[in-house]
This record gives sequence, C-alpha cells and structure tokens, in this order.
Amino acid sequence: MIIGREKEQRELLSLLKREESQFCAVYGRRRVGKTYLIRETFNYQFCFQHTGLSNGTLRQQLTAFRNSLVAAGMKCAIPKTWIDAFELLKQLINAAPAGKKVLFIDELPWMDTPKGNLIGALENFWNGWATARREKDIVLIVCGSATSWISKKLMKDKGGLRGRLTNRIKLVPFTLHECELFAKGSNLAYGRKDVLELYMIFGGIPYYWSFLKKGLSVAQNVDQLFFSETAQLRDEFEALYSILFKRPENYLKVIECLSDGRKSGMTREEILAASKLSDGGTFSIILEELEECGFIRRFASVDTAETNALYQLIDNYTLFYYLCIKKNAFSDEHFWSNTFTSSSHNTWKGHAFERVCLQHIPQIKSALGISGVQTNVCSWFVRGSAQQRGAQIDLVMQRADGFTDIFEMKHSTNVFTIDKDYANDLQNKLEAYRKLSKDKRTLHLVMVTTNGVIHNSYYNMVQYEVTMDDLFAL
Repeated sequence: MIIGREKEQRELLSLLKREESQFCAVYGRRRVGKTYLIRETFNYQFCFQHTGLSNGTLRQQLTAFRNSLVAAGMKCAIPKTWIDAFELLKQLINAAPAGKKVLFIDELPWMDTPKGNLIGALENFWNGWATARREKDIVLIVCGSATSWISKKLMKDKGGLRGRLTNRIKLVPFTLHECELFAKGSNLAYGRKDVLELYMIFGGIPYYWSFLKKGLSVAQNVDQLFFSETAQLRDEFEALYSILFKRPENYLKVIECLSDGRKSGMTREEILAASKLSDGGTFSIILEELEECGFIRRFASVDTAETNALYQLIDNYTLFYYLCIKKNAFSDEHFWSNTFTSSSHNTWKGHAFERVCLQHIPQIKSALGISGVQTNVCSWFVRGSAQQRGAQIDLVMQRADGFTDIFEMKHSTNVFTIDKDYANDLQNKLEAYRKLSKDKRTLHLVMVTTNGVIHNSYYNMVQYEVTMDDLFAL
C-alpha cells in the first residue's frame, strides 16, 4: 500500500507513454521509500532490475550484475568490465518481447567503484545505443540514496551524460498528514499528539514508521525500537552515515557540532572552529553533501551576505540520536518511558518541534492565508553586548506583500501561556530585529504551538497563532 506519492507515481507512469526513450533518476534520503515506490508503481514488472552492492569491489559488483541478468532469463559469464556488462544487457533487451522495456538499477552510486569506469560505460550504453534504437522503447530508471553522487555524476555531469536525464524525481519525507494516514492504514490507534511525537523522532521516513506495533503506546514502541537489548533500530545511526559516505568521520564531526551548537544554527566559520576541520574545498563538499542528503539545511540570514549563512541540523532522527539515544549512558531498556517528564526530554521536545515546523512551511503559510505570497524564509540572531541584549529568532518569513512574520515555536503539553518574563523576551526580539536588521517591513508576531495560546493580557502582542492541527493539513 502506497501512502501519498500520487504526483511521483503519475510522473513515473508517464514515462511509458512518451515516444522517446526515457532516462529517469529517483533520489532522496536513505530509507525514504524510493525502491518501494518504483517497484509498486510498476507492479514489479521490469525487463531488468538490479541493486548495487554496498562496499562491493568491482569484481563483486560485476558478479552481482551477472546474477541479475541470469534472474532476468539470460545465461552468461561474469563480465570483466562495465562495458562488457552493458553489452550483455543490450543482448537481454534485444531478446525481450516488443513494447516498453523498463530497466531499474537501484543504488547506482554503490556500483561506482574506483577505476571501474561505470559512468563511461553507462554513457556509452545510453548515448550510443539506447537513444539510437529505432524502437525508442527504453525506460531506464536509476536510483540512489547518495544524493550528492546522483547530483554530481548525473545531473551536473560535465561529460557525455550532461543533459541526458529526461526526468528527475526527488522523493522527500512524508508530511505529518501522510504519517497520520500511514498510522491509520497500519491500524495504529494514535491521536495527533502521538503522531507528532513520533514525527519528532522519525521524521517522515516510512521505513522507521513501518516498525511500529499496534497495541503499544508511543513510549513502549520507542523503547522497543531504540533502547531494548534487541532493538531493531539500535545501530541505525552508524549504518545511516557509513553507507552514505565513504569516510563518514568528518561528516559526523560537522553533525555533532550542529547538534551541540545554537539551535538556530552555526556559520561556516563557527563549524570550522568547533570541529577543528581544515578549511577548503573538502570542507565545502562535506557541507554540500550533508545538505543534499537532507541532514542539514542552509539558511541565508535576513541581512547578511550568503557567505555568512547559518547551517542547521534538520534531520529529526539524527537530532533524536544526539539528544536522547546517545545520552542513555546506563543502557536503560525503558529509557523513554522513564525520562518522559525529565528536563532533557523537554529540551529535546523544544528543539524537535521547531524542526517539524520548519519542515511544514507550506502548511504554516496556508494557515496564515498566504500560500500564494512569495516569501523568503530564514533565521536571525544577534549576539549580546554591553549595549544590547542578545536575540535569536528561529524562523523569519519575509513576505512580498510588505509584512515580515516573526515566529515563535513552542511545544507544550497544555495550552501555552505567555507570562511576563516571556513577554519581555518576545518584545526584546522584536525590538532587536526592528532596530538591527535591514528589514523595513511591518512586523507580525506569530505563535506556533501544539495546543494554542491562552488569551491573557500579554496575548495582545500576538498577531496570529498556528496550532498542531494546522501542521497536519494537506
């Protein structure tokens, strides 16, 4: 059963209706459901399908490719090169019945071993043969979790594959609405506060949601999946980064800095100082690849140059790992249930809820009635000094209609209350932004909370409020 993904399915099926041969790349974060989507959409009917091997040698990759050819009905020896391998694939296609031939190569980046010349062989297969066929009947779909590899080798390739992709589909995580549908489809008796908490842990990654067992509370499920002795996702963090990046150590140094740094994010220079990594092209590649894989996001500050942009950890599961799993020093099998009311749990909730809000900007805009208004989304902060209190705003939405929305995002079990101290803090943020930013638009304070805000004497400063239910909209 496929939840959502209607647009992506329509685009995939449209490949079969086009006159020319098609070359489509499907990419996105690991575990987001790329393989499942492709297989279900085409009802597992492929002329040829193959999956690359994680950390396989060239010989192992070619052996696996031969095995996939055999599974498709061809008898052949192990090819010595990728050129030979694609020659065998041509023979398989030529022997296939008339009609569209859908070829699905999963985890293509894993097949690109040193000195293997995979890209050269793929280029020769596509440019020199597939597109030259009179029948124009090839639909080649390649897939991979190493989003940066897909981007560099296929989308931005400077060689023979430049401009050869006819389609590219980026599969993004589920929204809260889609996760709610997933929970209902799995017969999980969870309300929206439960779905929200699980989203703050899993994000919209279907693979993680698929492990949830009905009849168990959220805390029971989380304890079983992450903290029990036989937890199925106990080692997920190490696998997640080591599979995507050949040398994950430096990538993890950046991630760890962002998990410990300001929740609004850190500049490039601050990450360099905290991680003790060397500046240069390699560091730039690390930031770029982490962003392309969906682990971090770059926010351009509202009034500074792009070079002073903030980098922020945005992946829900990674944040959960650093703020919760890694802190389970005593290996308590019921850690989540036992720390449910602790200060560390509340700290995680605050950070995680903000990430969820940032992942649902379209829903927030819809709640504000400005879906069609062009906006620049960013964050802003100023360090404190003898003359000025410090201020941090995690979400700023500059609108083309002359307003700027200043957002405060607060997770609260009950209806949120603005007290005197918090009202003073909000006023300081607004005044600091008005005084120190270059933004001359009219300011609106918007509260985004789980259950709304009490309308007391301090509520007058709020222009609009968005609640958890608004985040669940389509």
